Amino acid sequence: QVQLVETGGGLVQPGDSLKLSCTASGRTFTSISMGWFRQAPGKERVFVAAISWSRGRTLQADSVKGRFTISRDNAKNTVYLQMNSLKPEDTAVYYCALGVLLTSTEKSYDYWGQGTQVTVSS
Repeated sequence: QVQLVETGGGLVQPGDSLKLSCTASGRTFTSISMGWFRQAPGKERVFVAAISWSRGRTLQADSVKGRFTISRDNAKNTVYLQMNSLKPEDTAVYYCALGVLLTSTEKSYDYWGQGTQVTVSS
C-alpha cells in the first residue's frame, strides 16, 4: 500500500518562503511521477507542479513559474516544493500525488497524501 506523507506547511507572511516535503513509502518507485496540487477554500483542486522520478523532467502551472521549484531525492523517496515570494493567493491545502505519467491532470494520479495547510497572510 502506497503512502504519501506531506510536511512543511504553515503560516507565513507575503514574500516569505516555505518548503514542502512529501515522502512516499510502500513499494519500490521507478517509473513514476509525483505532483503537487492545491485547493483553496471554496475552490477546486488545481495543479501546481510535477516531476518525473527517473529523468527529473518537470511541469509547472503558469501561476507559480519563477516562484516555485519542484525537486526530488530518489534515495529518500521524497519530492519537495520550494515556494518563494509567497502571495496571499497561494493560501491553500497542498496535496502530494503519485502517478505514472508526468501530467497536470489530476485524475492521472493514483495515490494522494492527506494534505498540508499553507497560509500566507500579514
